[in-house]
Amino acid sequence: MRLRLSDVAGQAGVSEATVSRVLNDKPGVGAQTRQAVLTALDVLGYERPQALRKHAIGLIGLVVPELENPIFPVYAQTISNVLAGSGYTPVLCAQTPGGVSEDEYVEMLRERGVAGIIFVCGLNADTTAGTERYQELKEKRLPVTFVTGHPEGVEAASFSCDDIVAARIAVEHLAGLGHTRIGLVSGSDRYWPVQRKILGYRAAMQHVGPELIELTLFGEEGGHAAAARLIDRGATALVCGSDMMALGAVRAAGERGMQVPRDFSVVGYDDSPLIAHTNPPLTTVRQPVRDIATAAARALLDEIAGQLTPSSEYLFRPELVVRGSTGAAPQ
Repeated sequence: MRLRLSDVAGQAGVSEATVSRVLNDKPGVGAQTRQAVLTALDVLGYERPQALRKHAIGLIGLVVPELENPIFPVYAQTISNVLAGSGYTPVLCAQTPGGVSEDEYVEMLRERGVAGIIFVCGLNADTTAGTERYQELKEKRLPVTFVTGHPEGVEAASFSCDDIVAARIAVEHLAGLGHTRIGLVSGSDRYWPVQRKILGYRAAMQHVGPELIELTLFGEEGGHAAAARLIDRGATALVCGSDMMALGAVRAAGERGMQVPRDFSVVGYDDSPLIAHTNPPLTTVRQPVRDIATAAARALLDEIAGQLTPSSEYLFRPELVVRGSTGAAPQ
């Protein structure tokens, strides 16, 4: 796309002459004005001239696993709003199966000279992935923060929902309704959040009934298949690792002639947008996405500003939201 000085000047609120001076890396332009012009280039989709890459302090990478789960767009939007409010432009990197990998995205972001990177539930949540990639970023003094998963040994702040508590309060809710055959459906236990949900589930089930656990792929189809297997094993209620998995579980129950919640109860996780309007409205464990996202973004901005930030994991307490997909255990 051919760059037009008038477009950039209008977006940045400066003269075309000022835009020209910034693009040619000439002196006599204030730092704030220069940053406004660089941000205007990013917003309009223009490639920055090579000579200006060193000035790309206004860019921050935001790496998310995918956007099909509606909870991740909420993370992305909240983080983007916080960054934009401080004058930074987020560069969203969403992964897809067989697409650009996290490591490839990071290399692209580093080439653009980003001021920092926020990782949301990426390889930082995978216990089988090495931490060397993050250690290298820290050694190069690139600020990073993590959401949902703290890579061991990496000196950076991370922010997560307390998944142990999330599973426990879901089981306690179902047990209080008289259910004893309560199953857990979630993704692979290679991920920190899943491991923690299993810990919370097992602790809560000690005095309730047998453990019924099915681990599968995240998503509606994975939830459907795993729920079907647990229904065949006699489960009367399920705790699911995401709202999308819970919707699959509701579908599996319906295909077996069961009515939710009369014959079968389902609890989701996330409290994704619009999930209150499903049929029936989904009981779920709400993770405080906006609080987590805001804290992660501000921690990164503090580090970029040169402030010391604790390299700890901060856990946020989830909340049970009771709606229409849970009821008394069938007699």
